[in-house]
Amino acid sequence: MLQARSVQFAAEVEPAEGLGRRRSPRKPVSLDAKVGRGGLDRALCRVVDLSPHGARLQTYSALRNGTMIWLTLPKVGYCAASVVWADDFAAGVEFRDPLSEEDFNAITA
Repeated sequence: MLQARSVQFAAEVEPAEGLGRRRSPRKPVSLDAKVGRGGLDRALCRVVDLSPHGARLQTYSALRNGTMIWLTLPKVGYCAASVVWADDFAAGVEFRDPLSEEDFNAITA
């Protein structure tokens, strides 16, 4: 029968300063936008943070995970996006085509 031994060691841990699962950093914003799910059904929403690859939205009607939407952003216009998470009246979306650096800077300036 093997007997277990305990080993003690000391270590310093520093938090990682990474992006987590995100490809690019997000900027906090407060933008009025419109959400469309095809056709002419457009609803108001607020973009509360934005990155070239996606956004977090506050909505007035619930969105469903996996839904493809058209998000109308100021200074840019229509952007196709997929809802990657949704919780009551908030949602995270990933843009089908990332925003260009120029468009991202124009919106967040």
